[in-house]
Amino acid sequence: MIERRDDGYEIADDPDRLDIDTVHHWLSTDAFWALGRSRETVERSVQASLNFGVYDSAGAQAAYARVVTDRATLAWLCDVYVAPEHRGRGLGTWLAATIRDRLAPYELKRVLLSTLDAHEVYAKAGFVPVPNPENLMILDPDR
Repeated sequence: MIERRDDGYEIADDPDRLDIDTVHHWLSTDAFWALGRSRETVERSVQASLNFGVYDSAGAQAAYARVVTDRATLAWLCDVYVAPEHRGRGLGTWLAATIRDRLAPYELKRVLLSTLDAHEVYAKAGFVPVPNPENLMILDPDR
């Protein structure tokens, strides 16, 4: 799958096209949720996920996201990252909407994500707050 915009950006879901060095650098040094993540962990996560790269008109990677899913009932959108020099161009919303559309044929009951500061980006792609957050629980690895 490749989606293109008139300004030369494109989204592709080919994991072989990803620049793993760049993705690892972004996540491990600049993404607050993944600081210090090892390259091995990034590689394993890529292998076990649906991956989406955004590329500029020169073919350089500009953004990344991945989806963990059983392709039947549930998906988790995570590790969404847009490089600082490409921010402010609507790439995050375009990426989230493209992923939403890519997942639609699976007729999933839930597509979840967690965000600290980008609610408006995901709202533009149709995401809403969890209706009953008190129903959600997490297994805390620090306990």
